[in-house]
Amino acid sequence: MTKRTRRRFLEESMLAATAALAVGPGSRVFAADKEESDSSSPNERLACAIVGVRGRGGSHVGALEARDGRATEITYICDADEDVGMKVAKKLAKTQGREPKYVRDMREIFDDKNVDIVSTATPNHWHALCSIWAMQAGKDVYVEKPVSHNVSEGRRMVEAARKYNRICQTGTQCRSNKGGHDLVAYLQSEELGKLKVARGLCYKRRRSIGGPGEFSPPPSVDYNLWCGPAPMNPLTRPSLHYDWHWMWDYGNGDLGNQGIHQMDIARWGLGADELCKGVVSYGGRFGYKDAGETANTQVIIHDYGDKQLVFEVRGLETPPLKGADVGVIFECENGYAVMTSYDHSAAFDLDGKMIKEFGGGGDHFGNFLSAVKSRKHEDLNADILEGHLSSALCHLGNISYRLGAEVSAQEISSQLEDSKEALDTFARFNEHLEANGVKMADTKVRMGLKLAFDPKSETFTENDAANAMLTREYRAPFVVPAAGQV
Repeated sequence: MTKRTRRRFLEESMLAATAALAVGPGSRVFAADKEESDSSSPNERLACAIVGVRGRGGSHVGALEARDGRATEITYICDADEDVGMKVAKKLAKTQGREPKYVRDMREIFDDKNVDIVSTATPNHWHALCSIWAMQAGKDVYVEKPVSHNVSEGRRMVEAARKYNRICQTGTQCRSNKGGHDLVAYLQSEELGKLKVARGLCYKRRRSIGGPGEFSPPPSVDYNLWCGPAPMNPLTRPSLHYDWHWMWDYGNGDLGNQGIHQMDIARWGLGADELCKGVVSYGGRFGYKDAGETANTQVIIHDYGDKQLVFEVRGLETPPLKGADVGVIFECENGYAVMTSYDHSAAFDLDGKMIKEFGGGGDHFGNFLSAVKSRKHEDLNADILEGHLSSALCHLGNISYRLGAEVSAQEISSQLEDSKEALDTFARFNEHLEANGVKMADTKVRMGLKLAFDPKSETFTENDAANAMLTREYRAPFVVPAAGQV
């Protein structure tokens, strides 16, 4: 991995990337050993295919390429951008000793029964379909976050993993860090008293992506494969790559980009093993006018009965809250805990005195490969079910937001007045925007619908418009199977 790739990984945390994608038949039950560290024969290694190698895909390359003591070898590179894919394949020829085959069409990978693992870092709109088809072809899967572009997709991925007995790891790597496990155990021991609010923070500066227009995709990109399940509409932003995060057809905003990590940790700390009972969201895209569609400033409130999961997205300049900018704050009866990075957190009493620190990393890809050996999805730190639930919380927030209407700040205050915590969060929301030159007296904020949700059926209660947004219309032949059809 280049220095630039490492730097981007640290800055962007978990970049999803562009990809070339397609499908194929085939079936192969795999049984091999990640821990065969003394194996020197390439033929004894797990054959890995990586789909989408720009950005976060570089970390997949570093984790799975053949090296001394490793039981993996990358045999395929797949990317819709030929320039990106060929560059990575040529580099691997030097670093792992054998050059993987570059393909644009994923069907070539699935047709190859010698491929054991598919690792994917595509744009969000491809995550589910890529993973489902890989599992149907008998491959184990490592899929980046969020695992889905909508709620239904995530549940279909869980169904596919169980039906085909596949190992499917979600790319929320904090689940493998010792610091995270120790913090969650501490919270659930109730040494700080009962947990009342888990507050996820995505305070991450995002600048304008440029004005809207009609642009041409790079000539090295197969735009049909890049769009895949999404509508093949003209490119309306200056950059095809990465800025898809801010377009509804392909991304989920920073809530589903950086924020999914903190959403996952917040739900983990709450001990919530299902979706919420209700959701409401408000926000907007403030500070500039550009081609982006998603909110750059957003609050989501998930109702878990006697607990709440609150999430805050801020893309403009903002100071940390209790020392965290991209992190999680757990508010308990007798104190609070703050996770300030992927592997470090601390607990405090009500006076702000530190009580205890937690730290330590882990090996998320190593955990995946160990589960591939054991054939037990229970061995995964971030099984696809965990990925589905946390990703779905992001999607539910965006559904509320998108179904809302622009109203005055005063109107929002009146809708939140039954909760002091909600009002306090909105007051800080206003202060943040004012500090960035947004005059709230003259500004409309999109107030989302307050939606009741049934976590058992994973559907909204008596709201057809919201339920329609649990899935999407797919562009044939890139169709995610419906319930009961996986």
